[in-house]
Amino acid sequence: MTALESGITSRGQTTLPKAVRQALSVGAGDRVRYIIDGDTVRIVPVRTVNRLFGILRYDGPAVSLEEMDRAVAAGASRAEKGLDA
Repeated sequence: MTALESGITSRGQTTLPKAVRQALSVGAGDRVRYIIDGDTVRIVPVRTVNRLFGILRYDGPAVSLEEMDRAVAAGASRAEKGLDA
């Protein structure tokens, strides 16, 4: 565990130390969320869908929308029958 400190301005603002920004992989323009639990506050990065684009790779053949619809319907049918746990 590492303990870091930063000051608070008269407007209630603070700067996240570089080590915190690096640990959260955040930078200028990114957003963070504060989760308050009693006297403990956690800071977590807010991840937008756009930031996730391209994170998963698919090297297989292209799939049509119709094939995707069939796969979704088949999965829903299996779930309704209790076959997916």
